[in-house]
Amino acid sequence: MPKEDGIKVVADNRKARHDYFIEETYEAGLALTGTEVKSLRLGRANLRDSYAAVQDGEIFLYNVHISAYEQGNRFNVDPVRIRRLLMHKSEILKLHQKTREKGYTLVPLRLYFRRGKAKVELGLAKGKHLYDKRDEIARRDTEREIERAVRGKIDRY
Repeated sequence: MPKEDGIKVVADNRKARHDYFIEETYEAGLALTGTEVKSLRLGRANLRDSYAAVQDGEIFLYNVHISAYEQGNRFNVDPVRIRRLLMHKSEILKLHQKTREKGYTLVPLRLYFRRGKAKVELGLAKGKHLYDKRDEIARRDTEREIERAVRGKIDRY
């Protein structure tokens, strides 16, 4: 995984940007065990179908699969256990209020290391309808065709 500005990206949830409108993004720390950190450093994580939720004033991450560390033996934990996220209380309360509104959810966008600490980027998301997804695909296709046409004209001269 390439490093940029001290950030090593472990996992990226590209499907989230396809399925949701991301309105705001937040950074949160992860409370992990030692073997989970070692497994993450090897890039063994999957964010598909994962989400975050506020519960009793704390925020938790659900359905994130971090594979067991091969040399971890008895110290390995359940790969899809619920993980606590580390955020300021004011941010958690703000997110709790926003997710109580109809249609909003918290979706992890990427999992990465910043200065040696495991972080997750959360997106405050609203679900897309099928026609929104089709519009997005059509828009990207037309942009691609325009770019090709412009490059083709430049090459001819």
